Amino acid sequence: MHRLRKFYTDIVVPKLINQFGYKSVNDVPRIEKIVVNRGLDESCQNNKTLDALVSELTQVTGQRFYVTRSKKAISNFKLKQDVPIGMCVTLRRDKMYSFFDRLVNLALPRIRDFQGVKSSGFDRSGGFSFGLSDQSMFPEIDFDKINKFKGMDIVIVTTAKTRDETYLLLKELGMPFK
Repeated sequence: MHRLRKFYTDIVVPKLINQFGYKSVNDVPRIEKIVVNRGLDESCQNNKTLDALVSELTQVTGQRFYVTRSKKAISNFKLKQDVPIGMCVTLRRDKMYSFFDRLVNLALPRIRDFQGVKSSGFDRSGGFSFGLSDQSMFPEIDFDKINKFKGMDIVIVTTAKTRDETYLLLKELGMPFK
């Protein structure tokens, strides 16, 4: 069992049961999945650059990204059909806990002048999303080998029903909010 998952079951679940008065352990909110997205611009159309970006994020997440491609050509956006426009990966179970643990404890504190994550990214259905400006904060990536600095969007999907439940769950798991 992963360290963060054990911490969740031993410490976070009893705190949330006391806070919200859940009847069962199954009612307690938990993280379902983490989705990491990255959009690409026209400079990433080169296969070599695309492969470098995919391999960097594969090292960070521990799971291979899949490249999303345009379905049809749109001339107003200068977009051709079947051109790579983004990358996406969905993390679940142990890889999800491992990524969240490294994100909270290693990557976010390495951001220069980091004050905390803004708490404005909550949605109504128990999700939290935020963006990172570049990938250099992850210790798995060698800073000298970065070809292109690209940001990424991270969406944390939980089973919580309200914003307060999601906030307390992530706060107890170590997410540094402002």
